[in-house]
Amino acid sequence: MTTPPDDVDRIIEQWRRERPDLDLDAMATFGRLGRLFGRLGRAVDATFAAHGLQRGEYDVLAALRRAGEPYELIPSALADTLMLSRAGMTNRLDRLEEAGLVERRANRDDRRSLRVALTPEGLRLVDAVTTEHVANESRLLSALSAGERAALDAIARKLLRSLD
Repeated sequence: MTTPPDDVDRIIEQWRRERPDLDLDAMATFGRLGRLFGRLGRAVDATFAAHGLQRGEYDVLAALRRAGEPYELIPSALADTLMLSRAGMTNRLDRLEEAGLVERRANRDDRRSLRVALTPEGLRLVDAVTTEHVANESRLLSALSAGERAALDAIARKLLRSLD
């Protein structure tokens, strides 16, 4: 089955005309991946925005939720989990605390530090948003069969491992 040409095909054809000496297969793949990530990212962000969140703020709430009860972590562990600088984490925590979604508490194990915890409103919100987020991601991949999704996941995993 032949698929109709897309915008990337047109760009690659122009390059082939101008630079027939180059193997442009990887460029075509990167072009499509870039377009996919842009479109998928906007669709994912729309779910968060509908709840007044940015993706990074959702990531903080989700990391706390995944930590399990009592849904709290020390800020440095949270920053490490999200691969963020301490300053970047502080900014996110300030916004989430101001919104009433997290609170900073004294660390009972080390009085020199704090723990960040989901508030009841933060827990309610992250659960609601995660339910919508998972449904949205499934919808975004619905053009693929279960086998195609599994193959895509396996290919992405293999490529990521090769880059580590």
